[in-house]
Amino acid sequence: MTADQTPGASGKPSGTTELLIRWETVSDHQDVRGLHARAFEGNPRVPDLVDALRAADAPLPPMSFVATLGDQVVGHVLLSASRLDAPSRIVDILVLSPLGVLPEFQRRGVGTRLVEHALAAADQRGAPLVFLEGSPHYYGERGFERADAVGFRSPSLRIPAPAFQVARLSAHEPWMTGTLVYSEPFWALDCVGLRDSAAGAPEPAK
Repeated sequence: MTADQTPGASGKPSGTTELLIRWETVSDHQDVRGLHARAFEGNPRVPDLVDALRAADAPLPPMSFVATLGDQVVGHVLLSASRLDAPSRIVDILVLSPLGVLPEFQRRGVGTRLVEHALAAADQRGAPLVFLEGSPHYYGERGFERADAVGFRSPSLRIPAPAFQVARLSAHEPWMTGTLVYSEPFWALDCVGLRDSAAGAPEPAK
């Protein structure tokens, strides 16, 4: 679930103010809710999903980062724990969702920087895999690949196969294949895949 696809290769927004990626703090929560409300204008559940994932009882604590320009929060990405149902045992993994950037700062590299930072942080933590639902073109250039092509099964038939994406990190081992099992907040808030009413709707502006 994303609301920024940034075509630039440099990953740096234009302008004179330095873009900073840092851990989210409690004081950022209201700004992050407002950011996702604007970035995902057609999906009012996204701000509630962020709140629910922060508060969920999970095997791995969430990793939440904001992008700031000066004092303004212009982007946000959240990594939260889910599980991989592998043949030999359950594996704790991470899901990248949501990724959002304020509309006026999209297409300026903010999303790219957030994805890079999130994957580096996940790798440093020792997570073997990061999954998401999103554009294969956008994420294919940012460390992800089509998950069903490399041995993984989607948690829902409503996820278009090309959109089911995975990044295999340093801790990944060949036996770690199987089915992604989303954490409860994704199901409780109906944030998995496409419903019929959304199937024909365009993705949010990137």
